[in-house]
Parts: sequence; C-alpha cells; structure tokens
Amino acid sequence: MFRILKRRELNKSVTLIEIEAPQIAKKALAGQFVILRTDERGERIPLTVAGTDQGRGAVCVIFQVVGATTMSLDRKREGDTIADLVGPLGNPTELDGIKKAIVVGGGVGCAIALPVARRLHELGADVRSVIGFRTRGAVILEEEFRACSDVSVTTDDGSYGETGNVCIPLKRLLEREKFDAVYAIGPLVMMKFVALTTKPYGVKTVASMNPIMIDGTGMCGCCRVTVDGEMKFACVDGPDFDAQKIDFDEAIGRNRSYLAFEAEAREKHCNLYKKEGN
Repeated sequence: MFRILKRRELNKSVTLIEIEAPQIAKKALAGQFVILRTDERGERIPLTVAGTDQGRGAVCVIFQVVGATTMSLDRKREGDTIADLVGPLGNPTELDGIKKAIVVGGGVGCAIALPVARRLHELGADVRSVIGFRTRGAVILEEEFRACSDVSVTTDDGSYGETGNVCIPLKRLLEREKFDAVYAIGPLVMMKFVALTTKPYGVKTVASMNPIMIDGTGMCGCCRVTVDGEMKFACVDGPDFDAQKIDFDEAIGRNRSYLAFEAEAREKHCNLYKKEGN
C-alpha cells in the first residue's frame, strides 16, 4: 500500500497528489510515468511523474477527473492509501545539449510539461513556456512555470492571457529567435498543430504520447503509435517521439474508439458509489 502525503485541487477537475514511494522518487526523471491502482479491484492507469521529493520519498502526479479510476483516486484524501504504484516507466526526456527551448503545454498536459521546463532550467537552458487552456478557470501551474521560464498564457475564450491557441505565441517566438528544440505535451490535436507550426522553421520538435495503456511494459500493444511509418509502443519506445514523424490522425482515431467504453465505466462507477451510500 502507498500512502498519500499531500492532496491539492488545482482546479475543479484537476488534482495534485504526492504519494509516498521512496524507491521510485530516487530514480524517476522528467518524462517518465508510473502505473497505479487505487484498490485491488481497480484498473491500472498510467500517470506521468510531475515531480519528486527525494527527501520525503514522495512522487507527485497530477490527474484530470475523466473516468472511473480518476474519480476513485480523486476521493482519496491525505493519509489514505492506494493499492499499487509501479515505476518509473518509459524513457526520460532527452535534454542533453539543449541550450534554448520552448516547452508547450496544453490543459492537464502542463503537468507533464512542467518537469521538462524545470529540468531544462536546472541545466542552465534558456526556457520559454507556452501554456494553453480553454478558459481562466482551467489555468493550472502558472506560478510554477514562471519560476523556471518566461511564460505565455493563452485561453480559447480570451478570459485570461492571450486569446487563441498555443500556436499563436509559439509562431511568434519562432519568427523572432532560434531555438534548439520545442517540447509539446497536451491533447493530440494540439500537438499535431504544434508540429505543423514548427515544421517550416526546421526546429527539433518532440511530442509526448500518452495513449491508453494496460501493462506499461510493451506486452498489451494498446499504446501503439505509428512513427515514420513504423509501429512503436509509447510505453517502452517513448513516450517522447519526433513530432514531425507521428501519424497524429491515426492516434486521434484510436483514442476516440475508447470513448464509449470510458463513458460506460464512469456511469457504472457513479451508480456503484450511489448504492454504497457515499
């Protein structure tokens, strides 16, 4: 069992928790993920490591409440436990030699982008962050990004920061300066258009792929993604890939195929929760 040391709501649907897992905290690097189960009957879900505290032996994860498992996890409080936590899994983001970079985060993907921005800052790189959200109420981790980078914030409805999507300030930065790399983490559609935006400038662009996973070790094949015409597994070959070579349309189609199953699982979980009188 793994104890929850800290819980903080970042907005109405996104929650940060720190879990006591000293062995994982010692080894986890930016870009890697863990797989957890909330209880013995629960499903396995992957969550990217949003940070570690080796002194406290804590691993930080940030999740959006979208399905049955994240609903169950969101009901946990400080001092509660989860059944299983395995990791770190996946390959850490390659940051060696990067002196100047743009980190692009969309929505809850900012939780994955933040460790990359932080690590680049620690390595002495000049870091610019572009973070995008639907509306002001959805903004998360802005102060944390400002602590390690120069930040541009966008909202779709213009209620905070610049009106529009992340590609607007991204293109403006690329037109003004030269960068060694762009790191994009967020919804698939966002990462697709980030790749299209950076392509004319010839800048290295990395996308973090987070598809459906079951075992996280390359056995189930659920997380397969086509990169440069070849099938890759996000869990063992990634999760980072060359964004210019990813078949985003295929990945988007695959993700949509699970929507009905996710809705059914969420409804069953809600009904069970009501029957139990909670």
